[in-house]
Amino acid sequence: MLAALWDRSCIAMKFKTFTIACISVLALLLFAQRRTPPAPLQLFGGIVDLTHTVSEKTPNWEGTAESPYRAKQVTSFEKDGYFARSISLPEHFGTHIDAPAHFAPGVWTVDQIPPQRLMAPLVVVDVRGKAANNPDYQVSLDDLAVWEHDNGQIPPGAVVMARTGWGARWDSMKDYRNADDKGTMHFPGFGLEAVKFLVQSRKIAALGIDTLSVDYGPSKDFPVHHFTAKNNVYHLENVANLGQAPEAGAIVVVAPAKLEGGSGGPVRIFALLKQGPN
Repeated sequence: MLAALWDRSCIAMKFKTFTIACISVLALLLFAQRRTPPAPLQLFGGIVDLTHTVSEKTPNWEGTAESPYRAKQVTSFEKDGYFARSISLPEHFGTHIDAPAHFAPGVWTVDQIPPQRLMAPLVVVDVRGKAANNPDYQVSLDDLAVWEHDNGQIPPGAVVMARTGWGARWDSMKDYRNADDKGTMHFPGFGLEAVKFLVQSRKIAALGIDTLSVDYGPSKDFPVHHFTAKNNVYHLENVANLGQAPEAGAIVVVAPAKLEGGSGGPVRIFALLKQGPN
C-alpha cells in the first residue's frame, strides 16, 4: 500500500515538474517573439565604390577606336540553362592595379602582394584647383604639407590617392587622354620628389590617381613607376569617385584579380567610411 502511494506521489511530482518546464519554455518563446530583433553590428558608416565599370567604352592608353576589351557570350539560358561569357582585356585597363613587377624585376607580382597591404588607411590629396589650370600638374611636397597640416601625419602603410578632377572626363576618350597634335598626352600625376617623401619618410603601401597613370601625361621615362617598383609600392590607376571619399579617416579595400605572375590586373576598390555621430 505504502509503495503504491509512493509511486503515485513520484508520478505526480514528475508531471508537475514537466508541466512547469513546458510553461517556462512557452513563456520564453512568447517573450522572444515580442522582443525587437537586435540591430546588426555596423563597423563603418558607408561604402564608396572607387571603381569604373569595365566596358568597350573604357578609355585605353593607346587611344585606339577599337577597344582592346572583348566580351563574348558563350552560353545562354535558352540553350544551356545558364549565362556565361569569355572575356579578354589588357592587364592595365580600366580601374586597375600596377604590381611592382610592372617596372622592376624580382619584386612582387599581383598575386604576391601581401593581403595586409590591400587594406589600409586612405589618404586623398585634393589638387583639383591646380590641375584645372595646368593639365601637366604634378603632386608636390607642398600639397602633402598642406594635407598633413589639415589632417595630421600621413599614417604608415597608407594608400595615397591624388584627386585631380580628371574623372569628370572619363566618358570621353579624347578628353581623358588629352593628347596634343604630336600624340603626347597631358594629364596630372605625382611628382617624383613628393613620391620619394611618401615612400621613404611615410612608408606608404601604394599610390592611386584618377588618371591613366601615376606619372603625368608627358612623361617618357616614368620615374615614379621605376622608383616605387623598386620599393614594392603598387599603384591604382583610373580610380573613380574620389570626390565621394573623405581626405582622411577612411579605410581602402583593394581587391585585384589574383593573377599568377601578373604585372597588373583588374581591381575593385572600396572606401569604407567612418560612422558619423549617433
